[in-house]
Amino acid sequence: MGGMTEPAAIDEEESARRLADLAELMELIRPAVQADGGDLVLVHADARSGEIEVELRGACSSCAISTTTLRAGVERILRDRLDWVTEVTGGVDETADPFESMVMGKGGYVPRYTSGAYD
Repeated sequence: MGGMTEPAAIDEEESARRLADLAELMELIRPAVQADGGDLVLVHADARSGEIEVELRGACSSCAISTTTLRAGVERILRDRLDWVTEVTGGVDETADPFESMVMGKGGYVPRYTSGAYD
């Protein structure tokens, strides 16, 4: 049969502690995303199975590195700091107007050219 294991049974107190820890960690991550004109929103969290779903919003919807931000940034941080997290999924808010989104941000998708005068 498949390799899926049943999630560990946890009580309400443990569930509440896990969700509180997740909320606290999300609040630590959000300012970095907001600094580039975006935002990070928790869509769903299952403290029992360890499955988390997040969404990038604002300037992130036009950012070329938003997928990398989710995978290499948000997912890595959540899994490293919360040992009960088993899976992090998510995406980018597709309803945002791409032109409005670009105006909001100043993230990694903006070309950074120098004339050499500052080298």
